[in-house]
Amino acid sequence: MKTAATLEVAPDQIYRDLQHAARQRLTGEKEEPLVMVGTATCGRAAGALDTLAAFKEEIVRRHLSVRVREVGCLGDCYLEPMVIIQKPGYPPFIYGEVDEGKARRLVADFLVNDDPCLEFAMAALEPNDIFPTLADYPRGFYEQRVITELCGIIDPTEIDQYLDHEGYAALARALSMDPGEVVAQVKESKLRGRGGAGFPTGLKWETCRKAPGTPKYVICNADEGDPGAFMDRALLESNPHQVLEGLLIAAYAVGASQGYIYVRAEYPLAVERLKTALDQARQRGLLGENILGSGFSLDLAVFQGSGAFVCGEETALIASLEGRPGIPSHRPPFPAVSGLYGQPTVINNVKTLSYVPHILRQGPDWFRGIGTTDSPGTAVFALAGKVANTGMVEVPMGTTLRRLVFDVGGGIKDGKEFKAVLIGGPSGGCLPETALDLAIDFDSLQQAGAMMGSGGLVVLDADDCMVEIARFFLEFTQKESCGKCTFCRLGTKQMLEILTDITKGRGKPEDLTLLWELAGDVKAGSLCGLGKTAPNPVLSTLRHFRHEYEVHIDEGRCPARMCQDLITYYIVPQKCTKLCNVCVGSCPAEAVYTRPDGIKAINQELCIKCNNCLVTCPPEHQAVVKISPPSPAEGA
Repeated sequence: MKTAATLEVAPDQIYRDLQHAARQRLTGEKEEPLVMVGTATCGRAAGALDTLAAFKEEIVRRHLSVRVREVGCLGDCYLEPMVIIQKPGYPPFIYGEVDEGKARRLVADFLVNDDPCLEFAMAALEPNDIFPTLADYPRGFYEQRVITELCGIIDPTEIDQYLDHEGYAALARALSMDPGEVVAQVKESKLRGRGGAGFPTGLKWETCRKAPGTPKYVICNADEGDPGAFMDRALLESNPHQVLEGLLIAAYAVGASQGYIYVRAEYPLAVERLKTALDQARQRGLLGENILGSGFSLDLAVFQGSGAFVCGEETALIASLEGRPGIPSHRPPFPAVSGLYGQPTVINNVKTLSYVPHILRQGPDWFRGIGTTDSPGTAVFALAGKVANTGMVEVPMGTTLRRLVFDVGGGIKDGKEFKAVLIGGPSGGCLPETALDLAIDFDSLQQAGAMMGSGGLVVLDADDCMVEIARFFLEFTQKESCGKCTFCRLGTKQMLEILTDITKGRGKPEDLTLLWELAGDVKAGSLCGLGKTAPNPVLSTLRHFRHEYEVHIDEGRCPARMCQDLITYYIVPQKCTKLCNVCVGSCPAEAVYTRPDGIKAINQELCIKCNNCLVTCPPEHQAVVKISPPSPAEGA
């Protein structure tokens, strides 16, 4: 490899020429009106492709000179399809829930007649005297966007837009430095892995760099498998070049010549945009041989995993890459010393790698100035469940759960009562209301019986049964167990059987002691992180919501009315309207019938507890009730 002193043309100069050419190509575009439609997976699920087509059709029909661009996820998934419109003379406006009708109206009223339709605008993208910006709302005020800054703003399939925003500048800077100095910068930043364990990234890189043996490898772990988690997917779909840049810098720092991006095959859009980004980077000399004239060469390939949750564990992921079953192996040796094909290998998560370009550009001191002393930087979460404003958010480490759920997330849907938050995915823990003022960082969460995990956060309300929640997540991890460890294979199965019995009214008081003991055995006797953390939802709910377990066992009822075997549906005669037959028509089992007096009733032997009658009963009547246990005063 050439040294900075022997380079004929500095990588930084070659990069600046690339950036200048990119900006020249974009110059003409910036003078025209622009419509940006979010077409990441969340947007597509809400109908964004129809919205996109409506904009294009209306613009062509009116013979307008307006550009239409596909962008990624802005983060406010609950408002999809989302659209940003830039028009000279106006600040860029953000619109939410834009269907085909709104799209046509925006073209007619704003792009043609200068009426920005502020009545359904969400916010302005930039400070102005007309309309509030994102920072004027609690969500925007408390967020601090670092790796999500360009998500929903740039076209993820166009490298010029990433270059225009200083994309790959950090790579050029790194290639002008000694690799050891790059490692030192990352160490100094105190960046910790965002894949779940929170291991110091710089230390991992240093270990790999010093380990004997060539070739060395770098791997991006994009095998996001937590139920309710979608941060990695959104980042890859919205700004894939940011991840590639971080992976390139990692490879240069440790001396790797080959890299892989291990991504789940269930993320077809992310895979497509990653491959496009790789092709564009190669065309610009940012990937392949002699990158930016530095003498450093690296090839990257996308590997599609089959969706096994256990392959998120480093050694199982490596086994999968090598063509073997995705089963974890003993550590040490750690992958940084002996990984892919027995060679030194660095494996980092999507979010971890995404921070690297920012650290190289703005310095370790800047990064340590965000968050807490031991957990610097930001945390990216996928807010899901019963929170009002679902989506992807990025907040400084140290932000409290209360601020995240109620200020950033907008509180609980429909004004219901907060009950708990599951943080860290199926390997995390359920924390009650008393933990809402807990600061979010790696160490505080671990002390509270939860974990940061990869960033999944599911909010639960009073309608959620904590026993069923624990059973649901344990069922997931039990199915995803590779079966190598006896404690994980059989222990989780026995725990799941006990939890299932409790939710069906067959639980015994001694089950709670057995559950606790089994959980401890599974944690102690499992080889990898999946088994060691699988009992966490059970342990945390036993610790904080033990009374719900006891009610299920001692009284045979589910306080949240969620466990189907412990609830009954009845029609309250005093509230039933004889002329209404909605419940009769909605019952797939024909369990709802009309009594001789015209009042509706439910045949309990035929009822399959599908909830249809309760959902379809007109709100003004509210005749159908769900009770646990049955109460003669309410039933008929």
